[in-house]
Parts: sequence; structure tokens; C-alpha cells
Amino acid sequence: MNILITGANGQLGKDCTQMLGDVHATTCVDIEELDITHKDQVLSFIRKIRPDLIINCAAFTQVDLCETQKDLAWAVNVTGAENLALAADACGARLVHISTDYVFDGKKQFPDAYSETDTPNPLSYYGITKREGELAIMRATDNHLILRTAWLYGFYGANFIKTIVKKALAAPDTPLKIVNDQFGSPTWSMILARQIAALVQTPARGLYHASAEGACTWFEFARYFLEKLQVPHQIIPCTTRDYPTPAVRPGCSILENQRLKAENCNQMGRWQTDLDEFLQVYGKQLLDQCQPSPKPQDPP
Repeated sequence: MNILITGANGQLGKDCTQMLGDVHATTCVDIEELDITHKDQVLSFIRKIRPDLIINCAAFTQVDLCETQKDLAWAVNVTGAENLALAADACGARLVHISTDYVFDGKKQFPDAYSETDTPNPLSYYGITKREGELAIMRATDNHLILRTAWLYGFYGANFIKTIVKKALAAPDTPLKIVNDQFGSPTWSMILARQIAALVQTPARGLYHASAEGACTWFEFARYFLEKLQVPHQIIPCTTRDYPTPAVRPGCSILENQRLKAENCNQMGRWQTDLDEFLQVYGKQLLDQCQPSPKPQDPP
């Protein structure tokens, strides 16, 4: 299969490249090679390489910045997604697009989860753009797979795990407040890449949820991986109200992988099991990567 991966330098893009590159012919690009917000450039590029499959890992995912950089968020998450869908349709390729739990308002009560048939109602501008991107793809081509995932982490790129580990290593005696009233499913990007690899071998089309099984709060997530890594830490649970952010987060955005299970194609494991494996593979490198930089010495 001839596969184009966009957003290839991000954490999911790198894992998709690793997962699929040994089996398929892959062209891996990021904004330097292909700016998905430019329609003509996208169509010309895709006509040139003639992919059978396009995996779109490109997105503006900085949730709080989306509230102030709305034009850029729309350009990447909506216009870019639409451009890829139109080009895929014109060239006969199937498009795999990554979406998010932020398309929901999170008003369900733990442990209730959202299935693919629940009605989206995003609270943040990021969530709005991701939902509009879904709709733009659905209008542009029937030959699509939209995968909603949640609380993504991996070895590459920036994510919650790295942020907390860096802070704990830099100041182990400084208490960290971490939200304990938002619920979701931490999902390893490599497992999502494995799920994509399995799905593209089937005739699957349409909308799927693809996140880890089980759920926790951000506080529970942080406590679990800090203890597993044996990083000295002081973390304190707090409420969303205690930790205001520019963008409103959904309170309970657990996703149910209903379609994957119904079609006997669910590759997603429990979040604790996946995180244990992630830390076993990458734990030492993660700690090395997150060590604080040495302070400059005072001149003699």
C-alpha cells in the first residue's frame, strides 16, 4: 500500500511512520514539505505521489492557544482537513483523520462514556474546529475513517507526562496542583498507530472511537506514572475551578470504542497496561530527556 502521512513529526505521526513504514511504502511529510492549509498545494502533491491511503496526523492541538489564535486553528483543523479530503476524493485515496474527545461537552457523569452515536457539543474553540473538521471531511468524501481519541501521550513531541515529569524532577519538593475532577482515558500514541494499522487492512469507513479502555482523572494519571517511574514528587488534587485555563475542558470525556468492538477490531488495551509497557520501553529515555538543564556556573 502507498501511504501518505501528514504531521509526521508529531508524536502520533512518528509512531504511525514506525508502525507502517516497514510494511508499506510511506511518504512522511510535515508543514515544511506540505502545508495542508493550501488547497492547490495539497491537490498537486497528492496527485504527484498517488497514495492509496492518507493518514492525517496534522493538527493545531494547543487547546488554550486555539482560543486566541482562532484563524490558525480553523485553517489547520478545518480547512486543512477539508483540503486533504477533497484531494483524497479526487485521487481515489482513503483518508484517515484523527479527531478528539473535545468534540463533546463532557457533561456525562463518571463512569458513563460517549459512543459514536452521541451528539457532539464542543465547549472550546479547539473542540469546535475539530468537530467542523469532521463535518468537512464527511461532506467532501465518503472514503474516510475518522478516529476520535483522547489524552494522547507518547515518547515524541510534547504531552502531559513529559510536562509533569519535568516539573517533578526540577522541583521535587514543590507541590504540584493537578486537576482531579476531569475524567478521560490516557492513550498511548503507539497503540493508536497499531489500531490504525489494523483498521486500514479492513474496508472500514466512517466514524470510530479509539481510546484506551478504562478511565481516570489527570491527578490519578500523574500519580500512577510518577510512582512507576519512582520520581520524587508532591502532587495535590485540585478542582477545575482551582486551576482555570483559557479553554473550557470537558469534565467527563470518556470514549467508548463501540464500533471497534462490534466489528471485532478493537486493539486498544487498558490504560494502565499500556502505560506500564510504555514506561518499560521508554522510561529511562523519558527520564533522561526530562532532566533539568544544569544551571550556569557563576563566573569566578
